[in-house]
Amino acid sequence: MADASHPHLDTGRAGIILAGGRSTRFGGIDKATATVGGQPMIHRVAASLDPVVDELIVNCRAEQRDSLAGALLDFDVQFAEDPHPDRGPVFGLRTALRATSAEYAAVLPCDMPLVPSGFISHLFGRLQGGAGVVPRVSETTQPLPAVIHCRAGVVACTDTIRDGDERLQAVMSALDATVLDDREVEAHAGTHAFHNVNSFDDLRALTVRR
Repeated sequence: MADASHPHLDTGRAGIILAGGRSTRFGGIDKATATVGGQPMIHRVAASLDPVVDELIVNCRAEQRDSLAGALLDFDVQFAEDPHPDRGPVFGLRTALRATSAEYAAVLPCDMPLVPSGFISHLFGRLQGGAGVVPRVSETTQPLPAVIHCRAGVVACTDTIRDGDERLQAVMSALDATVLDDREVEAHAGTHAFHNVNSFDDLRALTVRR
């Protein structure tokens, strides 16, 4: 979290890390704590968010909290535990959004460790009063990373859950999120930044370019 020695030009920004999944393709090991370049993956995600937000919120299951806290000792982190685990990322996002009084939030999954802080800052800059902004990568619109309006995000998550379409893509569609085109994304991050780790093969293939 920001303090007097870590100033920000803007206020009212939360950084949300979604980490409540079961990591089934990791054989039951929590991939959030898997090591990438000598650091837990979730530590790298937090390090990307921390310079451009005022607070960090980690959504997780209750039993993950201790191990994730150990991986995040360098950061001032608030945990937003899922009241009903295993309901998916939309439920997790809503839980995290309800835990902050910030106006806007940058949202990253715990398994996307290469997104640079500069790109997150660019997303905030491109929001321009809208309810959300997401990137298009390789001609496909991605639901994460995203910057969204927190209260609008809670409403969009709730409506999406009620409608039975529990995908993050549906939330971003409900927010009518601005989509950055491939050229803009490449200029500020590069497509490699959106590599997410779903399996041990993904982890072995990961090249840290930070």
